[in-house]
Amino acid sequence: MERLSALDAGFLEAEDSDPHVSLAIGALAVMAGPMPEFESLVAALAERVTAVPRLRQVLKTRPLDLGAPQWVVDPNLDLARHVRRAALPRPGDDTALYGWVAEVMERRLDRDHPLWQCWVVDGLPYNRWAILMKIHHCIADGVAASHLLARLCDDIDADTVEPTARGEMPRGGFRLPLPSINPVDWVTGAWQSTQAFAAAATQIVHGAGEIVGSLLRPAESTLAGPVTDMRRFAGAEVSLADVARICERFDVTVNDVALAAITGSFRSLLIRRGNEPKANSLPTLVPVSVRSQAGTATADNRISVMLPYLPVEKADPVTQLQAVHERMTRAKASGQRQAGSALVTAANAIPFALTAWAVRALTRLPQRGVSMLATNVPGPRHRLRVMGREVIRLLPVPPIALRLRAAVAVVSYAQHLCFGITADYDAAIDVDELASGIDQAVTRLAQISVAPTRSTPLGTLALVPGAMA
Repeated sequence: MERLSALDAGFLEAEDSDPHVSLAIGALAVMAGPMPEFESLVAALAERVTAVPRLRQVLKTRPLDLGAPQWVVDPNLDLARHVRRAALPRPGDDTALYGWVAEVMERRLDRDHPLWQCWVVDGLPYNRWAILMKIHHCIADGVAASHLLARLCDDIDADTVEPTARGEMPRGGFRLPLPSINPVDWVTGAWQSTQAFAAAATQIVHGAGEIVGSLLRPAESTLAGPVTDMRRFAGAEVSLADVARICERFDVTVNDVALAAITGSFRSLLIRRGNEPKANSLPTLVPVSVRSQAGTATADNRISVMLPYLPVEKADPVTQLQAVHERMTRAKASGQRQAGSALVTAANAIPFALTAWAVRALTRLPQRGVSMLATNVPGPRHRLRVMGREVIRLLPVPPIALRLRAAVAVVSYAQHLCFGITADYDAAIDVDELASGIDQAVTRLAQISVAPTRSTPLGTLALVPGAMA
C-alpha cells in the first residue's frame, strides 16, 4: 500500500480546515460532435480508467493520524458513480457551460470512494459536447494530472504532453566528492562539499525568509478574504504564435507573458473596484514544479512555491512584462523554490500526526499576505481525440482555498495558451472581465511586438535579457 506524502496529505488537511472549500482540480474539454452513444462512451472510459491505478484506489485513513493515509484498491468500484451525464439548458453557450462547471467544482468529492469524477455534458451549440474531468489535488499536481488525463484519450504516446523542466539542485547544491586515492583530493573535496552545502543552506534560509516575510506583510488590495461555497468560472484562449512572437521580441518566457497578461487584467479589476494599484497590491502564489523527467507520469504532488508581487502598479504593458520577467528571475534566484522543497522534505521526516496538526492549524489562520494564485502547466502538444472526436478546446479549472478568492491556471494546448479563472461567487470578481482582459493584454503585446521599436517616457525600449522556460 502506498502512503500519501506530507504534501499530498496537506491538500486533504487544507480542505478539512474550511467547510466551504473543495480542493479538486478540473479539466474541461470541448469536443467536436456528434456525441457518441453514452453507454459506448462509458465502456471506453471504463477500459482506460482501469488502466490508471490511482483512479481505482480509495483512501484509507488511520485513527488519530498515527500514520499518513494510504491508497488501497477499491474492491467495489462502481463506474456509474464516477462517470455522469448532464445537459445544458438552451442556448448552451459559454455562459451556461462555465456556470455549470462552477457548480460541479463547488462540491467536494466523496472520500469513501475513489477521488475523481468524469462528467459528460451535451446541449452545446454547433453539434458539440464536453467532458469535465475532476480529481482531488491530493492525487496529483498539474503536471501529473495532465499526463493522467491524457491517458484517457485515444492514441497517446510519450510525446503527447510537453516535457517539464528538469528538477535542479539549488545553486551550490551539496554533492559528494568523486572517489580518489589521493589524500589531498580527499581534503579538497571535503572542503568544497562543505562550502557547497553551506551555500545551499544559506540560499534556503534566505528564500524561507522571503516567503515568511511576504506572508506576514498584508497586501494592499481587498482580493483576499473568506471563501463561500459558491464559485464563478470563465476561460480565455490566446494564440501561442502570438505568445512566441512576444517572447522572441522581448526575450522573455511563455510564463512571463502569461503572468504579464494576468497582471494587466487584474490591474483593470483593481481600478474598477476603486483600488489604486500599488507595488504590493497583488502578492501571488506561484506553484513551481520540482518534478524530474523520470517522475513526470507519477501520480503525486511535487511542487514548491514562489511569492512574487505582480506589477499591477505599472500601466504600460511592456513595462509590466519587463517587470514580471525581472521579478520572476529574482524570485527564482532567491531560494524560495529551494526553501519550499526543503520544508516538504523535512515534513516527510516528521511523524505524520505532528505535520497533520501543524497543517490544520496553519491553514485556519486568516492570512492576508497573498491575494491570488497563478499556475502554469505544460499541456498536450497535439490535438487530442476521445473515441475519434477531436478536443477543440481545453481549459484548466483551478480550486480556491486559504482565503485566496481568485485563481488562474494556464495550460498550453496545441496552438493555444488556455486560461481558466475561478473566483468566489461573493467576492465581486468578474471572471468574464478578467478573461477578456487577459485576451486584450496578449493581443496588445502581440501588436507591439511586430511594430517598429518605439520610444517610451523612459527612453528607447531596451530588451531584457532572459531565457525561455
